[in-house]
Amino acid sequence: MKPAKEIRVGNIIMVDAKPFIVLRSDVNGSSRTGFTYKWKMKNLLTNSPLENVFRGDDKFDVVVLDKKPVTYSYFADPLYVFMDADYEQYEIEEENLGEALNYLKDGMECEAVFYDGKAISVELPTTIARQVVYSEPAVKGNTSGNVLKEAKIENAIEAHRHTVQVPLFVSQDDVIEIDTRTNEYKRVVRN
Repeated sequence: MKPAKEIRVGNIIMVDAKPFIVLRSDVNGSSRTGFTYKWKMKNLLTNSPLENVFRGDDKFDVVVLDKKPVTYSYFADPLYVFMDADYEQYEIEEENLGEALNYLKDGMECEAVFYDGKAISVELPTTIARQVVYSEPAVKGNTSGNVLKEAKIENAIEAHRHTVQVPLFVSQDDVIEIDTRTNEYKRVVRN
């Protein structure tokens, strides 16, 4: 049993004896008054959505799922198709991918997560390298302190083109390393 404060987006928890995947987590409160967690979840068996609010000390059973290395292949509206080393294909719905959509790229290696033999989501590597496809040029004189700007990164689907906050010296066509858990810029990758 894990307390609500340790549950992360993508975890599978049991609510009323049914498995739910946590799709989104919003935290409210303070350390003095206590935190509450508003979760957007989806039932893995029926695909029905659920939103609920829990206290930080509420406890949940976390379901450990099977994982298998896969490679992102293509988008077959509304499903994303992944393939394993044995050329077996797994289809995953868009809403189950969550933040992974921001980083997907053709041929990208990740891990498919299975529940009852069905692929339900993917886990990305902790860090990935992506090319900056658009970034405003640095403005001369705007360099005091730790100034950041937005940079759009490459991914498989234009509709999910994602932005990352980067230092001013990062320019278009640079390849940067990103932490997929926090969406934070790590460094410029030198070739």
